[in-house]
Amino acid sequence: MNYSTMFCLLSFAFLLPTSKTYSQDRPNIILMMGDDHGWEETGYNGHPHVKTPVLDEMASTGLRLDRFYSGYSSCSPTRGSFMTGRHPNRYGTFTPGCSLRPEEITLAHLLKKSGYSTAHFGKWHLGPVKKSSPTNPTAMGFDHYVSHDNFFELDPQFSINGGPPTLFEGEGSAIVIDETIKFIESSKQNPFLAVVWFGSPHEPYQGLPEDLALYANLPAKYPDKMVSLTSNETGTQTKRPLGDVLQERYAEITAMDRAIGTLRNYLKKQNMRDNTILLYCGDNGTPRSGVLASPLRGQKGQIYEGGTRVPGVIEWPAQIKSPRISDVNTVTSDLLPTACSLAGVAVPDRPLDGVNLVPLLQGKMTTRPQPIFFWHYNMRLDSNNKPYIAPELQKGTTPLVKLSGGIPTRNFRNYQHSKITDDQYGGDRSMVDNQYKLILKTSKQGTKRELYDIRKDPAETTNLTEAKPEITKTMEQQLKTWQSSVLNSLTGADY
Repeated sequence: MNYSTMFCLLSFAFLLPTSKTYSQDRPNIILMMGDDHGWEETGYNGHPHVKTPVLDEMASTGLRLDRFYSGYSSCSPTRGSFMTGRHPNRYGTFTPGCSLRPEEITLAHLLKKSGYSTAHFGKWHLGPVKKSSPTNPTAMGFDHYVSHDNFFELDPQFSINGGPPTLFEGEGSAIVIDETIKFIESSKQNPFLAVVWFGSPHEPYQGLPEDLALYANLPAKYPDKMVSLTSNETGTQTKRPLGDVLQERYAEITAMDRAIGTLRNYLKKQNMRDNTILLYCGDNGTPRSGVLASPLRGQKGQIYEGGTRVPGVIEWPAQIKSPRISDVNTVTSDLLPTACSLAGVAVPDRPLDGVNLVPLLQGKMTTRPQPIFFWHYNMRLDSNNKPYIAPELQKGTTPLVKLSGGIPTRNFRNYQHSKITDDQYGGDRSMVDNQYKLILKTSKQGTKRELYDIRKDPAETTNLTEAKPEITKTMEQQLKTWQSSVLNSLTGADY
């Protein structure tokens, strides 16, 4: 069976029954994601410095996903996969700052129609959050949002349901969780979906004094290496000692961890913990400014494991009654089909790249039924095409420290794609199955092939292409078939 056929089998008719057909014990769903939080940057994964007691407890009492992948090696594309269950190249969300397309169907659309109250909090980065944007959280299915176009630090400014930027004083992760709790308070008559996307620990880094104090020894440990990052004072690039930077980065991670603890404690006091699914993951690997030591190769922006493997933990006490560790490959694209299954909703009738993880939650899934694909499409091929959305509608409003083109806000882009040509199949791309990972890199010199036994060699050190030519050839054909499906979607054929 080829993968185009498999995608069709995974997609069902988009028929939504009325909410009256659902039982009242459907789980609440809270899906949280950190910003630039790499796989190794948790206590439970053995980091030498960072303190994440809440995530550590979730990993020790719930379902720990040791092979959880972000849908891409950077933020906007991963967020698209999170919302749609589809690889971001299918709708032109190629890089950070690319928007969704208005025709995409999100998990918020689906659960809202089934009777869930829906809300988004924190970083959006899939288009502007202003009211006129055709891809703001309301347009993408959320009843309520307190959101930012991009990342944020201390004292952030958020848009409330499309309104002008409003200043919120305090630590960013704590504010996001406080707003989430307010939403839950107002939604107790219905099951709810809360998508909570933190702005931490994306640079530039800012920590509270009490969190910085936890890492006061780091500047002296790493005084010599200099790293590039954004200056909080100027919003432009600067260089600072690694130890100073790590102190601030880890302070942000610990503050985010504490905010998650606040949410867990609230759910417990309200007797809501048992039937609430609580997931946390990262959106891509550790960035260059935060890399210290990792058993994985690569970092944010790269197609190696260090660019796409991220922390992943799930709690659902009503169903996950004892702690488990899973080594099944999972990815952010799986969240839509999984949420649909939990809510009793049919998935959209279009190609999906995620799978339903309910069998995994039940302890019944030991291998993944289809591969995971990654692809850094050459966006320059589309950059002269007509805009998919009018540029004025793609202008952001919520300010952030880091300047772009000299301005403190972000604008978005998405391009029309009318035809498929042979040169569009290039760019770094990979396929991960239950044992092997194939990586293809195309340049003017040709295509370089790398094959790794990802189970025995997670650091991707030994290239097996010569030792296993048949596996390499078969996986390359499967990857090409999948790319054809993606390019077909990119033309708008799914709409």
